[in-house]
Amino acid sequence: MPKYTITIKPTSNSRILKFESDTFITNHKSYEFANIDEANESPLAQELFHLPFVKTIYITGNFVAIERFDIVEWPDVQEAVSEQIENYLNNGGVAVNELHSKKIPITVYAESTPNPAVLKFVSNKRLVNSLVEFSSIEESKPSPLATELFHFPFVKSVFIDENYVSVTKFDIAEWSDITMELREFIRQFLEDGKNVLTENASVREKEEHVKDQLKFESLDDISKQIVHILDEYVKPAVASDGGHIQFESYNPDTKLVRVILQGACSGCPSSTFTLKNGIESMLKEMLQGKVESVEAING
Repeated sequence: MPKYTITIKPTSNSRILKFESDTFITNHKSYEFANIDEANESPLAQELFHLPFVKTIYITGNFVAIERFDIVEWPDVQEAVSEQIENYLNNGGVAVNELHSKKIPITVYAESTPNPAVLKFVSNKRLVNSLVEFSSIEESKPSPLATELFHFPFVKSVFIDENYVSVTKFDIAEWSDITMELREFIRQFLEDGKNVLTENASVREKEEHVKDQLKFESLDDISKQIVHILDEYVKPAVASDGGHIQFESYNPDTKLVRVILQGACSGCPSSTFTLKNGIESMLKEMLQGKVESVEAING
């Protein structure tokens, strides 16, 4: 019987924490459970759902990710949860009864975005823990899903965030002709249990998260305030449109803020309006005298 050691790993979402194992706990398959009734095939998930703060459980090859309700903070309970998972596995507990597991029905629906070249395909399954974006098939090797999407001749770029895929098309095709085909392809890919990201990409994702944390800690106080405002007030709205905004820099002398636009926001005709009338106005009001203008870089 293998000996399991569990390590606590933070994610970009403060509600989600990873409990990483040094030994594989599933046969390179991924599972997501939203409640104890869905977790019939996972004795481990069923046990964890008895904890009152557990909202969603995601089990994959070498880690268990748990999304919590707001009734607790992770620092108060994470050590106890880590110990519970480690003891469970080391006592011969089964993470997932994979031979008896059933396919979880996947639903995918298409949603328009402010960018007419981009369509958002939303799934009832979590796809990634932090965003990835690819502008060519050569770049897309870390993502089997993106690689297969690039085989469609009309796909220009692919952006994947938590539970959706934003696809940018070339002008050779109209959405009315290709939406159903893309939606069904993505749904079938996910229902077949294929990996959205490779195992190596998941490792790199964790490394990038650590780098982002270190970068944030090195910022000056005004830049940190800007990041907090973007995270709390801007990112949720941008994500609902199939895009992402990321802080790039702040110049205290010129009071210029630079941000990176990705996904549906990149190259969007309305992004300039959004910047000037939304983000720029908000930062000027909330950080009076410290911000004069906002400039966007397309990711």
